[in-house]
Amino acid sequence: MLDLTQAYTGCPSSSLQFLHLPRETLLLYPYADSIVVLNARTLAFIRTLAFWEVFPSTRHLTRSVQCLTVENGMRLVVAALGHRVVAWSLSGPHCDYWRVHSSLALPEDQHVTALSCVSGLLAVGTRSSLSVYTLILENDLPTWSLKWSSPVPSLSRVRFSPSLMYIATTSLYDNIVTVYLTTTGRKTQSIAHPRPVTDLIWRNSPSSSRDDPVLYTITTDATLRIYMPVLDAPQYLQLHSALDTFSSLPFSAASHETNSSVFRLDREVMNAALKLVLKQSQTAEDDSRRRRIREITEEGWDIFLRVLGDGSLVVQAVANIDRRPPTLLKQFTLLQTGPGVLSGPPAHLYIVPNPGRSSLTLITSPPLKSYELSVLPFFDARVDGLRLVASAAEHADADAEEDSRAEVVRFMRTPNGEGVAALRSDGSGEVWHFDWAKTGRLVRTGRWKADAERVDQFVVLDAGVVLTLHTSPPATLHVPVLTSLFALSPSSHSSPYRTLLGITASQTVAIVSATISGSSTALSLVSESSLPLTDPPKLILPVDPMAWVGQYGSGTRGIAQAHDVLLSVSEEGELAFWMLEDGLEDHRADPAVNGMSGAASKLGGTDKGTGVWKCTGKVRTGRKGLTMARCSSAKKSVLVVPTPSGQELTIWDSKESEFALGLEYRDVLPASAPINDLDWAATPDGQSILAVGFAHGVELLCQQRATYFDDERAAGWGVCWKLDLAASVPHPIGDSIWLARGTLLVGAGHQLFMYGQKRVRGGEGERDGQEESLFEHVARLNGPLDDWHPQMILQCLLWGKIELVKDIIVNLARNMESGNNIHDWENLPIEKFLQKDAEARATNAAHRPKYSLLFDIPESKDEEGDEAFSPSVVQKLLDRLEEKPVPHLTPSENASLLVLIQTALEIEEHRRALDSNGLRYLISMRSFYILNRRASEPSTPSSPTTGSPAMPQLKRRERLRYRDMIWAFHSDSQEVLLSASMAACGGKMCWADARALGVFIWMHSVEGMRTHMETVARNEYMAGDVRDPTACSLFYFALGKVKLVHGLWRQAAWHKEQQVMLKFLNNDFKEPRWRTAALKNAFALLSKRRFEYAAAFFLLGGSLKDAVNVCLKNLSDWQLAVALARVVEQGDEGPILRDILRNTVIPLAFKDGNRYLASWAFWLLHRRDLSVRILVTPLQDMASAVDVQITEIGDPHYDDPSLALLFSQLKSKTLQTAQGTSEISGRTEFNFVLQIARVFCRMGCHVLALDLVRSWSFQRPSTVVRDSRAALRPPSPVSTRFALEPALRHKSSILIDIDVTTAPPTRRASPSPSRQASPAPVPKEELKDESDLVARKAGIGSLMKSAKQDVKVPEFDMSAFF
Repeated sequence: MLDLTQAYTGCPSSSLQFLHLPRETLLLYPYADSIVVLNARTLAFIRTLAFWEVFPSTRHLTRSVQCLTVENGMRLVVAALGHRVVAWSLSGPHCDYWRVHSSLALPEDQHVTALSCVSGLLAVGTRSSLSVYTLILENDLPTWSLKWSSPVPSLSRVRFSPSLMYIATTSLYDNIVTVYLTTTGRKTQSIAHPRPVTDLIWRNSPSSSRDDPVLYTITTDATLRIYMPVLDAPQYLQLHSALDTFSSLPFSAASHETNSSVFRLDREVMNAALKLVLKQSQTAEDDSRRRRIREITEEGWDIFLRVLGDGSLVVQAVANIDRRPPTLLKQFTLLQTGPGVLSGPPAHLYIVPNPGRSSLTLITSPPLKSYELSVLPFFDARVDGLRLVASAAEHADADAEEDSRAEVVRFMRTPNGEGVAALRSDGSGEVWHFDWAKTGRLVRTGRWKADAERVDQFVVLDAGVVLTLHTSPPATLHVPVLTSLFALSPSSHSSPYRTLLGITASQTVAIVSATISGSSTALSLVSESSLPLTDPPKLILPVDPMAWVGQYGSGTRGIAQAHDVLLSVSEEGELAFWMLEDGLEDHRADPAVNGMSGAASKLGGTDKGTGVWKCTGKVRTGRKGLTMARCSSAKKSVLVVPTPSGQELTIWDSKESEFALGLEYRDVLPASAPINDLDWAATPDGQSILAVGFAHGVELLCQQRATYFDDERAAGWGVCWKLDLAASVPHPIGDSIWLARGTLLVGAGHQLFMYGQKRVRGGEGERDGQEESLFEHVARLNGPLDDWHPQMILQCLLWGKIELVKDIIVNLARNMESGNNIHDWENLPIEKFLQKDAEARATNAAHRPKYSLLFDIPESKDEEGDEAFSPSVVQKLLDRLEEKPVPHLTPSENASLLVLIQTALEIEEHRRALDSNGLRYLISMRSFYILNRRASEPSTPSSPTTGSPAMPQLKRRERLRYRDMIWAFHSDSQEVLLSASMAACGGKMCWADARALGVFIWMHSVEGMRTHMETVARNEYMAGDVRDPTACSLFYFALGKVKLVHGLWRQAAWHKEQQVMLKFLNNDFKEPRWRTAALKNAFALLSKRRFEYAAAFFLLGGSLKDAVNVCLKNLSDWQLAVALARVVEQGDEGPILRDILRNTVIPLAFKDGNRYLASWAFWLLHRRDLSVRILVTPLQDMASAVDVQITEIGDPHYDDPSLALLFSQLKSKTLQTAQGTSEISGRTEFNFVLQIARVFCRMGCHVLALDLVRSWSFQRPSTVVRDSRAALRPPSPVSTRFALEPALRHKSSILIDIDVTTAPPTRRASPSPSRQASPAPVPKEELKDESDLVARKAGIGSLMKSAKQDVKVPEFDMSAFF
């Protein structure tokens, strides 16, 4: 998803070192206070070794690591800074574990200038001495012990010979190579050179039979000299040969060649690669090509490479070095390439092995580049012999010595994220351009050095223009002390005008105009104003402009689209969003006048700027003492507040209403890992991604889609990606910032790390194997869903779009059968989602084949793509989904998809037997059992795709949601639902199953409840291998079947209580005596904590209230209490049931914020007006409206679209619900519908949100007379006098559930011919935003009055018409 695409670790200024491992070769070089470790072939960053990890006092020193050496045998890396030396070792089964091996501290005046480490010997050269240390174990710790030290001035290089007998050194101030004995430190020879020596190489030849030392030296004139001993003086090195430009080129060409470099190619590395090539299978054609390679190997030639000024290569060979006498040395040129192979003569060139390949890796520096050297093509002088693999091109145009070694402290980017500047701790900085289109890399376009005047604030105007205290030529503008400075998005990148905003120390906003024309820069202060707030804000921050780039200035008639610019945070935690009323047009600065421009007067000047800023919204967070805040383009705000338990990180939405507090995410992070940085990014579809920066890592948070399939994952935000630098970079992260195209730039120490999508070379055919990008991943987690997603299908089924679901299933079958990639699947047109189900059914019926005669057969089409919804299509699709699940779906979602498809088929087959609410219950019940079965299975991978966050293990749910139970409660198909519920339990429903499905909550029929409780009692008795009468006594006693329980005890001979129970149950419990005995036994059972059996004895004793109290207080099972009360009291009017509802269920519903449960309770209490109001009205308002003591109110839970579905059903169902609807203001209902639409969008069902807002009816029942002529007509004796709104006219009847008392008639029984009174005009009901509540109450009063007249109809008098 996000990979390290580039690491900017600095350009090596000295020689490189290599550590050879079995699987790769590591490249190491010192930079600043660290050692950079890269992969030699790809130059991929692996790790940084910080010197201050061992010596913390060196953390902020200006000096850098000067010396570095690598010991391949022991895998040691030894570095020196000042007078200190540190050694690291590499270990582990995969050679990936670095640890500090040892350290060495010299006297402070002994600054180390040269190092060499071989086989436990360490040679240390300083400004005044040469010392040799040996590695010993002291108290099981590796320690360096001084062997000898000799005064030698200003050493620059130290090299051990392969035999460890000699040490060769060079000095900073002469051209002499000095050789010392390793054992004693005695100087044996001094070799003078005509030019300064740039490198020393001892020839290492383990395969050679000679042990004589052979030394190569290279001087500044690109001459390589070979020193070897003679037979009579084996310890004395003599010059035997020299390779200069004239030895490799003709005299005429060599005389004009002034710039070249010569390098020795390691003989052992070359021989290993050459032998590997020779072992490979070959053809007759290859035999001639391998002849040269075979000669090099068999003759033992040493190969040297000269790079000329034009980038051409000359390969030379020296033969017979291993032969005796050495006077037979031969040198000759093997090949010469054309110009341009390399960019020019590098300062350093190395050949290193390429494990697992027959090729070699060629490294040049500076600039640091790696090439793949293919042996056969290279020695054939072919163009493809040397291929560039990787390069650190960002340093190609820069002098490595000028690179800053200071740590990065802050980033600042351009509004579009294509330019970024880095400020370092010493005040210096660089400007980079993000070339995402061509190379995907950062290219440095400028820098500024540390100056006496420290840079406090800086802003990047374009990719290559940075405005700081240093501009050339300087442009000065005196402004108040600024705490923040940032640029706004320009209307056009070609425009020379830029607008800057600065936040002063007194929390005022300064608008600065910058004019950049050619090399001149002009600044002017346009205005300085305060935000129109009653109290000064605690913070003023910029709103992230990333999402507005490309949209700014795209408004009609050239007017820029306005958007929020600033976020202010008060001391009380109130967020306010601000924009400029006049827009953000370019304010032009006069180059000649640096001061107030003409635009200042337009915006009110510096004194009067209070009218400039317009507040677009406020959110009350209640968070005080915040330490950090940021705002995204989508107006998502993140706050960090310290708390006693840690740091509270909260994310707030700008849309605050009575249905949404704005809080979307809350997490308390430990104080041990403080948050250092926050930054927002915007996706192309307007989503926000938050980067939370810590000391050694970054976490990305994105919004998670709300789902019906996972109770544990509520709609909110979640971590979608983590970056952990602790294992690879010891430096703490200074800052992190988002760049364009979802690229994250991280600064740690002096290094920059860029994370983004890796570029895939090749055509579109490689898209399938490419890992999804960050934006694709976020869109998959929170973007719009495809129509075949189970969540979309579920919502369509819940909202009664059966025909649409059938079309979706047929379309999914067509896509699955096509074999296309999932990205090429087609969705249904949006018009299908906006159709009513009846319209869709009519449309589908119109496309069916029509028969004109009885025996006509419609012509069959060859195309099977339009195959209709049928059992065969569904079965074929289910088989395909079982064999190959849909990608990107979790296992639970895939299982739910199968269930929903199967359920849709059952709905079609039993459509007449189920109403819409019964269908909703059936869907939820099937999903409940499927998900519980999935949770019981062994854990499986969360998703077949890579890069997706790990899903938590599924957990079993104890019961259906109360929402699903309420669908069954309002269903007219309860017999079918009960049969389906029994079948889901395998025909043996026990009480745990009945409680899980809420059977005794939603059943209406008293006789049905009694029958079903008897079924539950029988199943409880039959459950398990032991037939225990105590398991079913509670239910049988509730049914009054004491004799039946007595019979069961007769069969329980194994039970120790059989005799006692048989004797006790043989009594007549209608007598008070035995009822009292039953109650005493119940209390005895309570003391023994046999609560269920105690409740049974309370029922036996006739005390339903005590039995219910045991269920509520001891068993914590209010459903059992409701079931007992409804069965014993034989209905819903009993006092015990009403007491349970009022004192237990309703307070519990308020505590959990469960509106469905509260609506059900109010419905049973015959307060159906409250049953409707509780679905919409805020819980705080409802708590004061009900006559029940509410002590705790929980989360309002307005994140369920089914609230709107239930509200639309109930609001006009009865007179009471119509009354409750009238008490909900129009503005409240409007905001409620908008909230449900937002919830649909958070669920990925954007098209259903559109359908909701375009089809919702806000009409209410009322007696508004819309036709004046109708008012003059006499009432018909056979028609009702209910005048209802169109929203109710489609209903065949409205239930009158209000006890309306009879009132005297307001007019004569029949019209009188002698008096004709004109009817009083009925005023129209005027609906207002918030004040329409009074009018609606009046309307419902008229409706009830009309109902009162309907109840008492006057006698019809025929004589009244004559």
